[in-house]
This record gives sequence, C-alpha cells and structure tokens, in this order.
Amino acid sequence: MPQKNIAVIDFLHSRRSRPAKTLALPVPDRKEITQLLTAAARTPDHGKLEPWRFIVLNKTALSNLANLAEKCALNENLDEDTVAKARKQFDQGHLAIAVIEVQKDSDKIPAIEQTYSAGAVCLALLNAALASGWGANWLSGWASHNRTFVEEGFGLDSHERVAGLIYFGTETSTPPERPRPQIETIAQWL
Repeated sequence: MPQKNIAVIDFLHSRRSRPAKTLALPVPDRKEITQLLTAAARTPDHGKLEPWRFIVLNKTALSNLANLAEKCALNENLDEDTVAKARKQFDQGHLAIAVIEVQKDSDKIPAIEQTYSAGAVCLALLNAALASGWGANWLSGWASHNRTFVEEGFGLDSHERVAGLIYFGTETSTPPERPRPQIETIAQWL
C-alpha cells in the first residue's frame, strides 16, 4: 500500500485561488519568490526542453504595464469597459509573475505538449504560493494575448506568449466556495 501524504491531499481537495483584487501587501520577498519558482520549475517537461520562463513584476512594472494595456486597448478601438478592465488588472497588483511559454524546436516533443507544460507551471506556481500561505490568482486577460502589448511590455519574441500572470499578496478576505465539477458527470471508466 502506498504511503499517503495526507496534508498534500487535503490541500489539493481544498485549494482555492484568491481573487487578485483582494490581494494586499505584504507580498513574498525575493527569497520566497525564488522558492516558489523553484517549486514551479519541477513541472513535468517532456524532453527537458524547459518551454517556459518567468518574469517577476513588481509594483512599478505593473504600473507601466497598466499604462501600456490602456494604450494598446485604445489603439485597438476597444470599448471603454474593456479599456478600463485591461488597465485595472495591472493597477491593482502589487506583485505578479508572468509565466512565458517558449516554444522550442523539437522533433520529438510536439508544440502542444510544450503548451501543456507551460500551463502546468502556472498551476504549480499558484499552488506553491497557496501552500506557502500567500493569496494567489492566475489571470490572463485581453492584453496577455495582444502581440503589441506582450512584445513591448515583456519583450517577447515571436515564438513566445504569456501562459499566465500569477498574482501574489496577502489575503484580505476568504472567497466563498464555488461549485465544483461532479466527477460522476465528467469521468468515464473503460
């Protein structure tokens, strides 16, 4: 019989992201961030390609991104609400880490598996933060998929894209539990 790590199982059964808008100061320091990144980098990675990298965004960087998001949204002639929402995500944050998917040429590892690995890094980083006692939230949003924004704001190359923005902070309120999938309706046994 395998030895269970009950604490980890309990955590996974009860984990809950914290809305980014409810995250306040303080935020993890550089040492804690490095520990979280180290945990996230243990994500499954077929072929050891490391098809992802991290960009740590402090308050100043997030403020600059808010200005750029607004500019890009206005240049796209998006409606007023979309412009405000694009800006607000970055204005409200105190610390975020952009997980950047880096597609790498490989004869053995399909691009989609590299995308899955980048998504797994996002979840691993989110869970590492939550398990460490921080509030955290995985967001993307319109700007994350806008090439002008990601190239100017993050310096991304054409083979890179934002897999997610993980926001960190101190939890100010516990969100209510939300409905979860009924396993019986989504699992098939063959």
